[in-house]
Amino acid sequence: MIYEDILTSLESEHRLRRIPDSQNGIDLISNDYMGLAQRRNEFDGEFRALCYDTPNSASASRLLQRDQEAHGRLETYLDALYGKQTLLMNSGYHANVGALSALSVAGTLTVSDKLIHASMIDGIRLGHGDTARFAHNDMDMLRKILERKASSYRSVIVAVESVYSMDGDVAPLYELVKLKREFPNIILYVDEAHAFGVFGERGLGLAEELDLIQEIDIIIATLGKAAAGYGAFIATSETLRSYFINSARSFIFSTALPPSLIAWNQLMIEKLTSMTDERRQLHELAQWFRNEVEAITGRGCQSRSQIIPVHAGSAEKAIAMAASLRENGIDALPIRRPTVAAGTERLRLSLSVALTREDLVKVLDAIRLSLL
Repeated sequence: MIYEDILTSLESEHRLRRIPDSQNGIDLISNDYMGLAQRRNEFDGEFRALCYDTPNSASASRLLQRDQEAHGRLETYLDALYGKQTLLMNSGYHANVGALSALSVAGTLTVSDKLIHASMIDGIRLGHGDTARFAHNDMDMLRKILERKASSYRSVIVAVESVYSMDGDVAPLYELVKLKREFPNIILYVDEAHAFGVFGERGLGLAEELDLIQEIDIIIATLGKAAAGYGAFIATSETLRSYFINSARSFIFSTALPPSLIAWNQLMIEKLTSMTDERRQLHELAQWFRNEVEAITGRGCQSRSQIIPVHAGSAEKAIAMAASLRENGIDALPIRRPTVAAGTERLRLSLSVALTREDLVKVLDAIRLSLL
């Protein structure tokens, strides 16, 4: 079979993925940035009180669902936080595929950063508009594309992430907003998956931290990372919310999230909004750790977040480094093509406020050993 040949090729290139076994070391894999998933037992009583009679299945899509109370309550809560209209989606992947494919109609141009997430790429590919890409965070290149092409389209969607999931660096949101003001047909689309819960006074993301929420047309946030739940939401205008309800196929044709899970999501978001001290603690920990990694590797780190890469240079070396760390009680996975470009294979270390400096000193010692 042709599929066996593909698997054999992936194996020979050290790129064959397998679902990892359960792991019990220092966790640098998960996206539980605020440590809420590890504290779930603390909230059991509150959760039970919220959903003692709440259904465990929606049994239909939102457009067919009978019980909308939990969903509506969470959307109203998020509306107040963002000062926008919000729409719950089943996952970050669903949100990006559904929203971007719906936006990309004839007469539109979608211009995206080359390092956006696969879900954003897939959404753009499913659309029917024109597309262009700019080099990562290269505002000069983006400007040139806009100057050359924007006037030929009714709408131009500029799609970026606020915190990039593999390098941990951030989008230049101020510059993007400035371009949006210069080109009136721009729709600025920002995926805050790895910033939600971690940045901003209330944890609403980098847009909140920079006081730009109202300047951004569409904000995507996921609930399965810092929020320790599941699902996602879109924060946008009333017009675009209505448009997505009518045009985003991943919303229209998917069974809605269970109401009991929606209740859990709201509880976790309420906890997140008050974790200002923990956010500051995480950023201080990440800055210290980045400096230490730079000293060990002799290589500058572009990260400005809790995501910190340690570059290996090849898939084989990344696998070996991960194995070395695991032998020392540290869970870290190798990142290879197609997630990252050839030659930039790395370990992606995902920090959490649940980690201590003592934990990370052990990690630094293990990184030194893995590089020998």
